Amino acid sequence: MTAIQTTPGPDAQAAQETQPNPAGAPHQPLPVPALDVVVPVYNEEAGLEPCVERLHAYLAYNFPYRFRITIADNASVDSTFEVATRLAARYPEVEAVHLDQKGRGRALRAVWSASDAAVLAYMDVDLSTDLTALLPLVAPLLSGHSELAIGSRLAKGSRVVRGTKREIISRCYNLILRGTLAAGFTDAQCGFKAIRGDVAKRLLPLVEDTGWFFDTELLVLAERSGLRIHEVPVDWVDDPDSRVDIVATATADLKGVARVARALTRGELPIADIRAELSPAARRAAAAGQGQISATGRAVDPDGVPPGLTGQLIRFATVGLVSTVAYAIIYALLRYGMGAQAANIVALLITTIGNTAANRSLTFGVHGPDQWLRHQVQGLAIFALTLLLTSGSLALLGSVDHYFVEVTVLVLASALATFLRFTLLRTWVFKVHR
Repeated sequence: MTAIQTTPGPDAQAAQETQPNPAGAPHQPLPVPALDVVVPVYNEEAGLEPCVERLHAYLAYNFPYRFRITIADNASVDSTFEVATRLAARYPEVEAVHLDQKGRGRALRAVWSASDAAVLAYMDVDLSTDLTALLPLVAPLLSGHSELAIGSRLAKGSRVVRGTKREIISRCYNLILRGTLAAGFTDAQCGFKAIRGDVAKRLLPLVEDTGWFFDTELLVLAERSGLRIHEVPVDWVDDPDSRVDIVATATADLKGVARVARALTRGELPIADIRAELSPAARRAAAAGQGQISATGRAVDPDGVPPGLTGQLIRFATVGLVSTVAYAIIYALLRYGMGAQAANIVALLITTIGNTAANRSLTFGVHGPDQWLRHQVQGLAIFALTLLLTSGSLALLGSVDHYFVEVTVLVLASALATFLRFTLLRTWVFKVHR
Protein backbone atom coordinates (compact mmCIF):
# COMPACT_ATOMS: atom_id res chain seq x y z
CA MET A 1 0.00 0.00 0.00
CA THR A 2 1.35 3.44 -0.85
CA ALA A 3 2.56 5.50 2.07
CA ILE A 4 1.44 9.11 2.09
CA GLN A 5 3.19 11.84 4.01
CA THR A 6 1.18 14.99 4.57
CA THR A 7 3.08 16.43 7.53
CA PRO A 8 5.78 18.90 6.46
CA GLY A 9 9.36 18.31 7.56
CA PRO A 10 11.01 20.28 10.39
CA ASP A 11 12.15 23.14 8.16
CA ALA A 12 8.71 23.49 6.62
CA GLN A 13 7.06 23.38 10.04
CA ALA A 14 9.29 26.16 11.24
CA ALA A 15 8.49 28.19 8.15
CA GLN A 16 4.76 27.69 8.75
CA GLU A 17 5.10 28.83 12.38
CA THR A 18 7.15 31.94 11.63
CA GLN A 19 5.87 33.03 8.21
CA PRO A 20 2.44 34.69 8.30
CA ASN A 21 -0.03 34.56 5.47
CA PRO A 22 -0.61 37.72 3.40
CA ALA A 23 -3.21 38.94 5.90
CA GLY A 24 -0.82 38.54 8.82
CA ALA A 25 -2.90 35.85 10.58
CA PRO A 26 -1.69 32.33 11.40
CA HIS A 27 -2.85 29.50 9.19
CA GLN A 28 -6.17 27.93 10.14
CA PRO A 29 -7.92 24.88 8.63
CA LEU A 30 -10.20 25.96 5.82
CA PRO A 31 -13.81 24.81 5.36
CA VAL A 32 -14.57 22.08 2.83
CA PRO A 33 -13.57 23.40 -0.62
CA ALA A 34 -15.70 23.22 -3.73
CA LEU A 35 -12.64 22.35 -5.85
CA ASP A 36 -9.44 20.43 -5.16
CA VAL A 37 -6.85 20.75 -7.94
CA VAL A 38 -4.12 18.11 -7.77
CA VAL A 39 -0.73 18.77 -9.36
CA PRO A 40 1.21 15.47 -9.63
CA VAL A 41 4.98 16.06 -9.70
CA TYR A 42 8.19 14.07 -9.95
CA ASN A 43 11.54 15.86 -9.66
CA GLU A 44 10.07 19.26 -10.49
CA GLU A 45 12.05 21.40 -8.06
CA ALA A 46 12.71 24.07 -10.70
CA GLY A 47 9.26 24.48 -12.22
CA LEU A 48 6.95 23.73 -9.28
CA GLU A 49 6.96 27.10 -7.52
CA PRO A 50 6.08 29.32 -10.52
CA CYS A 51 3.39 26.81 -11.57
CA VAL A 52 1.65 26.80 -8.18
CA GLU A 53 1.97 30.57 -7.78
CA ARG A 54 0.38 31.12 -11.18
CA LEU A 55 -2.40 28.59 -10.50
CA HIS A 56 -3.10 30.03 -7.06
CA ALA A 57 -3.26 33.57 -8.40
CA TYR A 58 -5.66 32.51 -11.14
CA LEU A 59 -8.01 30.67 -8.78
CA ALA A 60 -7.90 33.41 -6.12
CA TYR A 61 -8.91 36.03 -8.66
CA ASN A 62 -11.32 34.06 -10.89
CA PHE A 63 -12.82 31.14 -8.94
CA PRO A 64 -15.86 32.23 -6.89
CA TYR A 65 -15.79 29.35 -4.39
CA ARG A 66 -13.33 27.93 -1.89
CA PHE A 67 -10.55 25.91 -3.48
CA ARG A 68 -7.54 23.81 -2.58
CA ILE A 69 -4.35 23.06 -4.51
CA THR A 70 -2.75 19.74 -3.57
CA ILE A 71 0.81 19.08 -4.68
CA ALA A 72 1.24 15.30 -4.99
CA ASP A 73 4.93 14.44 -4.95
CA ASN A 74 5.55 11.06 -6.65
CA ALA A 75 8.63 9.86 -4.76
CA SER A 76 10.87 12.67 -6.02
CA VAL A 77 14.59 12.32 -5.27
CA ASP A 78 15.38 16.03 -5.50
CA SER A 79 14.06 18.91 -3.37
CA THR A 80 10.57 18.91 -4.91
CA PHE A 81 8.82 18.08 -1.64
CA GLU A 82 10.73 20.80 0.22
CA VAL A 83 9.52 23.32 -2.36
CA ALA A 84 6.00 21.96 -1.98
CA THR A 85 6.04 22.32 1.81
CA ARG A 86 7.28 25.91 1.53
CA LEU A 87 4.37 26.68 -0.79
CA ALA A 88 1.96 25.01 1.65
CA ALA A 89 3.35 27.21 4.43
CA ARG A 90 2.94 30.32 2.31
CA TYR A 91 -0.62 29.75 1.07
CA PRO A 92 -3.41 28.38 3.30
CA GLU A 93 -5.13 26.92 0.19
CA VAL A 94 -2.09 24.78 -0.72
CA GLU A 95 -1.32 21.32 0.69
CA ALA A 96 1.67 19.08 0.03
CA VAL A 97 1.47 15.29 -0.11
CA HIS A 98 4.41 12.91 -0.52
CA LEU A 99 4.08 9.35 -1.84
CA ASP A 100 6.78 6.71 -1.52
CA GLN A 101 6.07 5.22 -4.95
CA LYS A 102 5.99 6.72 -8.45
CA GLY A 103 2.97 6.78 -10.73
CA ARG A 104 0.63 9.58 -11.74
CA GLY A 105 -2.41 7.34 -11.41
CA ARG A 106 -1.28 6.21 -7.97
CA ALA A 107 -0.93 9.83 -6.84
CA LEU A 108 -4.34 10.84 -8.18
CA ARG A 109 -6.07 7.86 -6.60
CA ALA A 110 -4.46 8.55 -3.22
CA VAL A 111 -5.25 12.26 -3.11
CA TRP A 112 -8.70 12.07 -4.70
CA SER A 113 -9.76 9.22 -2.41
CA ALA A 114 -8.84 11.26 0.66
CA SER A 115 -10.22 14.59 -0.55
CA ASP A 116 -13.43 16.07 0.81
CA ALA A 117 -13.96 18.51 -2.10
CA ALA A 118 -17.12 18.47 -4.20
CA VAL A 119 -15.12 18.47 -7.44
CA LEU A 120 -11.68 16.94 -7.96
CA ALA A 121 -9.40 18.03 -10.79
CA TYR A 122 -5.81 17.66 -11.87
CA MET A 123 -3.43 19.31 -14.29
CA ASP A 124 0.15 18.84 -15.39
CA VAL A 125 2.79 20.89 -13.61
CA ASP A 126 4.03 22.45 -16.85
CA LEU A 127 0.62 24.15 -17.32
CA SER A 128 0.63 23.22 -21.00
CA THR A 129 -3.14 23.78 -20.93
CA ASP A 130 -4.16 27.42 -20.71
CA LEU A 131 -5.82 28.12 -17.35
CA THR A 132 -8.74 29.93 -18.98
CA ALA A 133 -10.23 26.47 -19.63
CA LEU A 134 -10.34 25.60 -15.91
CA LEU A 135 -13.65 27.28 -15.09
CA PRO A 136 -15.43 25.78 -18.14
CA LEU A 137 -13.97 22.42 -17.06
CA VAL A 138 -15.38 22.38 -13.52
CA ALA A 139 -18.58 24.42 -14.01
CA PRO A 140 -20.67 21.49 -15.45
CA LEU A 141 -19.65 19.35 -12.45
CA LEU A 142 -20.51 22.00 -9.87
CA SER A 143 -23.88 22.56 -11.54
CA GLY A 144 -24.67 18.85 -11.72
CA HIS A 145 -24.79 18.81 -15.52
CA SER A 146 -22.01 16.21 -15.89
CA GLU A 147 -20.12 13.67 -13.80
CA LEU A 148 -16.68 14.04 -15.46
CA ALA A 149 -15.01 16.67 -17.61
CA ILE A 150 -11.92 16.54 -19.78
CA GLY A 151 -9.85 19.02 -21.70
CA SER A 152 -9.61 18.01 -25.34
CA ARG A 153 -6.91 19.01 -27.79
CA LEU A 154 -8.85 17.32 -30.60
CA ALA A 155 -12.21 19.01 -30.06
CA LYS A 156 -13.42 21.74 -32.38
CA GLY A 157 -12.23 25.12 -31.13
CA SER A 158 -9.02 23.90 -29.50
CA ARG A 159 -5.67 25.41 -30.43
CA VAL A 160 -2.64 23.15 -30.12
CA VAL A 161 1.06 23.73 -30.62
CA ARG A 162 3.10 20.51 -30.65
CA GLY A 163 5.39 18.42 -32.82
CA THR A 164 4.21 16.17 -35.63
CA LYS A 165 5.33 12.98 -33.87
CA ARG A 166 3.29 13.67 -30.73
CA GLU A 167 0.31 14.74 -32.83
CA ILE A 168 0.33 11.47 -34.78
CA ILE A 169 0.81 9.35 -31.65
CA SER A 170 -2.06 11.09 -29.86
CA ARG A 171 -4.47 10.70 -32.76
CA CYS A 172 -3.51 7.06 -33.33
CA TYR A 173 -3.99 6.27 -29.65
CA ASN A 174 -7.43 7.82 -29.55
CA LEU A 175 -8.34 5.97 -32.77
CA ILE A 176 -7.30 2.70 -31.10
CA LEU A 177 -9.54 3.51 -28.14
CA ARG A 178 -12.47 4.16 -30.44
CA GLY A 179 -11.90 0.95 -32.36
CA THR A 180 -11.23 -1.39 -29.44
CA LEU A 181 -13.02 0.04 -26.40
CA ALA A 182 -15.77 1.94 -28.23
CA ALA A 183 -14.61 5.17 -26.57
CA GLY A 184 -16.76 8.18 -27.36
CA PHE A 185 -14.46 10.84 -25.84
CA THR A 186 -11.92 12.51 -28.11
CA ASP A 187 -8.77 12.98 -26.01
CA ALA A 188 -7.83 10.52 -23.26
CA GLN A 189 -4.30 11.79 -22.65
CA CYS A 190 -4.69 15.52 -22.05
CA GLY A 191 -3.47 16.27 -18.50
CA PHE A 192 -6.48 18.40 -17.65
CA LYS A 193 -9.47 16.56 -16.16
CA ALA A 194 -12.07 16.78 -13.39
CA ILE A 195 -14.54 14.46 -11.69
CA ARG A 196 -17.27 14.85 -9.11
CA GLY A 197 -16.15 13.74 -5.67
CA ASP A 198 -18.99 11.26 -5.10
CA VAL A 199 -18.39 9.67 -8.51
CA ALA A 200 -14.66 9.38 -7.82
CA LYS A 201 -15.31 7.53 -4.56
CA ARG A 202 -17.29 4.92 -6.51
CA LEU A 203 -15.02 4.51 -9.53
CA LEU A 204 -11.49 4.82 -8.14
CA PRO A 205 -11.45 1.41 -6.37
CA LEU A 206 -12.16 -0.22 -9.75
CA VAL A 207 -9.29 1.47 -11.64
CA GLU A 208 -6.22 -0.77 -11.58
CA ASP A 209 -3.63 1.29 -13.45
CA THR A 210 -1.22 3.43 -11.43
CA GLY A 211 0.53 5.18 -14.32
CA TRP A 212 -0.41 7.07 -17.46
CA PHE A 213 -3.26 4.72 -18.47
CA PHE A 214 -5.14 5.69 -15.30
CA ASP A 215 -7.04 8.46 -17.12
CA THR A 216 -8.17 6.23 -19.97
CA GLU A 217 -9.31 3.42 -17.69
CA LEU A 218 -11.31 5.84 -15.55
CA LEU A 219 -12.96 7.43 -18.59
CA VAL A 220 -13.87 4.09 -20.21
CA LEU A 221 -15.35 2.82 -16.96
CA ALA A 222 -17.38 6.02 -16.55
CA GLU A 223 -18.60 6.05 -20.14
CA ARG A 224 -19.62 2.40 -20.08
CA SER A 225 -21.55 3.14 -16.89
CA GLY A 226 -23.60 5.79 -18.64
CA LEU A 227 -22.00 8.79 -16.90
CA ARG A 228 -21.82 12.10 -18.70
CA ILE A 229 -18.36 13.27 -19.83
CA HIS A 230 -18.15 16.95 -20.70
CA GLU A 231 -15.41 17.98 -23.16
CA VAL A 232 -13.78 21.41 -23.16
CA PRO A 233 -11.68 22.63 -26.12
CA VAL A 234 -8.32 23.82 -24.78
CA ASP A 235 -5.40 25.93 -25.87
CA TRP A 236 -2.39 23.67 -25.41
CA VAL A 237 1.33 24.21 -25.96
CA ASP A 238 3.67 21.22 -25.88
CA ASP A 239 6.35 21.29 -23.20
CA PRO A 240 9.71 20.86 -24.99
CA ASP A 241 11.26 19.68 -21.71
CA SER A 242 8.80 16.81 -21.27
CA ARG A 243 10.51 13.72 -19.82
CA VAL A 244 7.79 11.22 -20.70
CA ASP A 245 9.18 8.04 -22.25
CA ILE A 246 6.92 7.76 -25.29
CA VAL A 247 7.79 4.14 -26.16
CA ALA A 248 7.39 2.83 -22.61
CA THR A 249 4.18 4.81 -22.08
CA ALA A 250 2.69 3.62 -25.38
CA THR A 251 3.53 0.00 -24.55
CA ALA A 252 1.96 0.28 -21.10
CA ASP A 253 -1.13 1.96 -22.57
CA LEU A 254 -1.64 -0.83 -25.13
CA LYS A 255 -1.34 -3.42 -22.36
CA GLY A 256 -3.93 -1.44 -20.43
CA VAL A 257 -6.27 -1.38 -23.43
CA ALA A 258 -6.00 -5.17 -23.73
CA ARG A 259 -6.63 -5.65 -20.00
CA VAL A 260 -9.71 -3.41 -19.92
CA ALA A 261 -11.08 -4.99 -23.12
CA ARG A 262 -10.64 -8.44 -21.57
CA ALA A 263 -12.40 -7.34 -18.37
CA LEU A 264 -15.29 -5.90 -20.35
CA THR A 265 -15.55 -9.04 -22.48
CA ARG A 266 -15.71 -11.28 -19.42
CA GLY A 267 -18.17 -9.01 -17.61
CA GLU A 268 -15.76 -8.56 -14.68
CA LEU A 269 -16.62 -4.90 -14.08
CA PRO A 270 -19.81 -3.92 -12.19
CA ILE A 271 -21.03 -1.69 -15.00
CA ALA A 272 -24.72 -2.33 -14.35
CA ASP A 273 -24.40 -1.58 -10.63
CA ILE A 274 -22.61 1.72 -11.24
CA ARG A 275 -25.11 2.66 -13.91
CA ALA A 276 -28.00 1.99 -11.53
CA GLU A 277 -26.35 4.05 -8.79
CA LEU A 278 -24.96 7.03 -10.67
CA SER A 279 -26.21 7.25 -14.25
CA PRO A 280 -28.78 10.02 -14.77
CA ALA A 281 -29.68 8.49 -18.13
CA ALA A 282 -30.72 5.23 -16.51
CA ARG A 283 -32.91 7.03 -13.98
CA ARG A 284 -34.54 9.17 -16.65
CA ALA A 285 -35.14 6.18 -18.93
CA ALA A 286 -36.65 4.14 -16.11
CA ALA A 287 -38.91 7.00 -15.05
CA ALA A 288 -40.09 7.74 -18.58
CA GLY A 289 -40.31 4.12 -19.73
CA GLN A 290 -38.19 4.90 -22.78
CA GLY A 291 -36.62 1.52 -23.28
CA GLN A 292 -33.45 0.29 -21.62
CA ILE A 293 -29.79 1.00 -21.25
CA SER A 294 -27.51 -1.41 -23.06
CA ALA A 295 -24.62 -3.23 -21.45
CA THR A 296 -22.30 -0.49 -22.68
CA GLY A 297 -24.13 2.11 -20.61
CA ARG A 298 -25.71 3.69 -23.70
CA ALA A 299 -29.39 3.82 -24.53
CA VAL A 300 -30.78 1.38 -27.04
CA ASP A 301 -33.42 2.16 -29.61
CA PRO A 302 -36.99 0.76 -29.42
CA ASP A 303 -35.93 -2.28 -31.40
CA GLY A 304 -33.21 -3.04 -28.88
CA VAL A 305 -30.27 -2.45 -31.24
CA PRO A 306 -27.42 -0.31 -29.81
CA PRO A 307 -27.09 2.97 -31.76
CA GLY A 308 -23.97 4.32 -33.42
CA LEU A 309 -23.71 2.54 -36.76
CA THR A 310 -20.54 4.41 -37.74
CA GLY A 311 -18.77 3.45 -34.53
CA GLN A 312 -19.87 -0.16 -34.91
CA LEU A 313 -18.51 -0.27 -38.45
CA ILE A 314 -15.16 1.12 -37.32
CA ARG A 315 -14.89 -1.37 -34.48
CA PHE A 316 -16.02 -4.24 -36.73
CA ALA A 317 -13.32 -3.34 -39.26
CA THR A 318 -10.68 -3.08 -36.53
CA VAL A 319 -11.60 -6.48 -35.13
CA GLY A 320 -11.51 -7.92 -38.65
CA LEU A 321 -8.02 -6.51 -39.25
CA VAL A 322 -6.71 -7.94 -35.99
CA SER A 323 -8.36 -11.30 -36.77
CA THR A 324 -6.67 -11.40 -40.17
CA VAL A 325 -3.24 -10.79 -38.63
CA ALA A 326 -3.93 -13.41 -35.96
CA TYR A 327 -4.99 -15.92 -38.64
CA ALA A 328 -1.75 -15.41 -40.55
CA ILE A 329 0.36 -15.92 -37.41
CA ILE A 330 -1.55 -19.01 -36.24
CA TYR A 331 -1.49 -20.56 -39.71
CA ALA A 332 2.26 -19.99 -40.00
CA LEU A 333 2.87 -21.63 -36.61
CA LEU A 334 0.62 -24.62 -37.33
CA ARG A 335 1.95 -25.17 -40.82
CA TYR A 336 5.19 -26.64 -39.48
CA GLY A 337 3.39 -29.54 -37.81
CA MET A 338 0.45 -30.27 -40.11
CA GLY A 339 -0.72 -29.98 -43.68
CA ALA A 340 -1.94 -26.78 -45.31
CA GLN A 341 -5.64 -27.71 -45.23
CA ALA A 342 -5.57 -28.77 -41.56
CA ALA A 343 -3.62 -25.67 -40.54
CA ASN A 344 -6.06 -23.49 -42.47
CA ILE A 345 -9.13 -25.03 -40.82
CA VAL A 346 -7.71 -24.81 -37.28
CA ALA A 347 -6.53 -21.22 -37.79
CA LEU A 348 -9.90 -20.21 -39.23
CA LEU A 349 -11.76 -21.87 -36.35
CA ILE A 350 -9.65 -20.17 -33.67
CA THR A 351 -9.81 -16.73 -35.24
CA THR A 352 -13.55 -17.03 -35.93
CA ILE A 353 -14.23 -17.77 -32.26
CA GLY A 354 -11.98 -14.88 -31.23
CA ASN A 355 -13.58 -12.59 -33.81
CA THR A 356 -17.08 -13.36 -32.55
CA ALA A 357 -16.04 -12.82 -28.92
CA ALA A 358 -14.36 -9.49 -29.75
CA ASN A 359 -17.31 -8.23 -31.78
CA ARG A 360 -19.67 -9.37 -29.03
CA SER A 361 -18.00 -7.12 -26.47
CA LEU A 362 -16.31 -4.32 -28.37
CA THR A 363 -18.54 -3.76 -31.39
CA PHE A 364 -21.99 -4.52 -30.02
CA GLY A 365 -21.50 -4.07 -26.28
CA VAL A 366 -22.73 -7.45 -25.05
CA HIS A 367 -20.96 -8.61 -21.86
CA GLY A 368 -21.09 -11.44 -19.40
CA PRO A 369 -21.44 -15.20 -19.87
CA ASP A 370 -25.17 -15.12 -20.64
CA GLN A 371 -25.85 -16.72 -24.07
CA TRP A 372 -22.12 -16.75 -24.86
CA LEU A 373 -22.27 -20.29 -26.32
CA ARG A 374 -25.31 -19.47 -28.45
CA HIS A 375 -23.55 -16.41 -29.84
CA GLN A 376 -20.51 -18.52 -30.74
CA VAL A 377 -22.64 -21.13 -32.51
CA GLN A 378 -24.41 -18.40 -34.47
CA GLY A 379 -21.04 -16.84 -35.29
CA LEU A 380 -19.77 -20.14 -36.66
CA ALA A 381 -22.95 -20.52 -38.70
CA ILE A 382 -22.38 -17.08 -40.24
CA PHE A 383 -18.75 -18.00 -40.92
CA ALA A 384 -19.86 -21.18 -42.72
CA LEU A 385 -22.34 -19.15 -44.76
CA THR A 386 -19.75 -16.58 -45.81
CA LEU A 387 -17.20 -19.29 -46.56
CA LEU A 388 -19.79 -21.03 -48.74
CA LEU A 389 -20.38 -17.74 -50.53
CA THR A 390 -16.71 -17.22 -51.44
CA SER A 391 -16.03 -20.89 -52.24
CA GLY A 392 -19.26 -21.16 -54.23
CA SER A 393 -18.31 -18.13 -56.27
CA LEU A 394 -15.10 -19.82 -57.35
CA ALA A 395 -16.97 -23.05 -58.13
CA LEU A 396 -19.40 -21.16 -60.35
CA LEU A 397 -16.52 -19.91 -62.45
CA GLY A 398 -16.06 -23.48 -63.60
CA SER A 399 -13.48 -23.71 -66.33
CA VAL A 400 -12.92 -19.99 -66.68
CA ASP A 401 -9.14 -19.70 -66.73
CA HIS A 402 -8.61 -15.99 -66.32
CA TYR A 403 -6.69 -14.60 -63.33
CA PHE A 404 -8.30 -11.13 -63.44
CA VAL A 405 -11.83 -12.55 -63.52
CA GLU A 406 -11.03 -14.92 -60.66
CA VAL A 407 -9.62 -12.14 -58.46
CA THR A 408 -12.52 -9.82 -59.27
CA VAL A 409 -15.09 -12.44 -58.34
CA LEU A 410 -13.27 -13.23 -55.10
CA VAL A 411 -13.05 -9.55 -54.13
CA LEU A 412 -16.73 -8.98 -54.80
CA ALA A 413 -17.71 -12.16 -52.99
CA SER A 414 -15.52 -11.26 -50.00
CA ALA A 415 -17.03 -7.78 -49.84
CA LEU A 416 -20.52 -9.25 -49.94
CA ALA A 417 -19.56 -11.83 -47.30
CA THR A 418 -18.20 -9.10 -45.00
CA PHE A 419 -21.34 -7.02 -45.40
CA LEU A 420 -23.49 -10.09 -44.76
CA ARG A 421 -21.49 -11.00 -41.64
CA PHE A 422 -21.80 -7.51 -40.13
CA THR A 423 -25.51 -7.32 -40.91
CA LEU A 424 -26.26 -10.71 -39.37
CA LEU A 425 -24.15 -10.01 -36.30
CA ARG A 426 -25.93 -6.69 -35.78
CA THR A 427 -29.50 -7.78 -36.45
CA TRP A 428 -29.50 -11.46 -35.50
CA VAL A 429 -26.71 -12.57 -33.17
CA PHE A 430 -26.22 -9.54 -30.94
CA LYS A 431 -29.59 -7.85 -31.19
CA VAL A 432 -30.52 -6.74 -27.66
CA HIS A 433 -34.21 -7.50 -27.08
CA ARG A 434 -36.33 -5.37 -24.82
